[in-house]
Amino acid sequence: MNNRSISERADFLSRRRARMLPMLAILYLIQQTTYFRSTANPHPRPVDHVWVSAWVVLSLLILSGLATKGFWLQPKSVRDLIDDESSRANRLEGLRIGFIFAGLTAIVLYFIDQFSPMTAREAIHIILSVGLGAALMRFGMLERRAHQDG
Repeated sequence: MNNRSISERADFLSRRRARMLPMLAILYLIQQTTYFRSTANPHPRPVDHVWVSAWVVLSLLILSGLATKGFWLQPKSVRDLIDDESSRANRLEGLRIGFIFAGLTAIVLYFIDQFSPMTAREAIHIILSVGLGAALMRFGMLERRAHQDG
């Protein structure tokens, strides 16, 4: 594989990531309705545990993807090209926004809990989902803008 094909592959994957991340964020946030639908059920069914497990796995994958270069199955040379200065700055900005949203969500839930008590699991689920969703959306939008400008 020559350098040209490595750079073309990295560019293709980077553009694909920029298109996919905002949609993944929307799907991730929409998926949260299944969790709250399952917790509303007074008699949990086995499928409810599958939904919660799927949320945990997806959350771990998203967090791992945001915390690393991603593209784990690609050669190191391709991953290094994808993870340029712009992508690193966009990822850090996404993580920053995600942290701010998680903190603000925790504050809002603190006050909501005064009027409508919730379980710790519900609060954790909401905080993590909002934080990861915001981080993923911001990172994706910045990547899209970078590819449109470039």
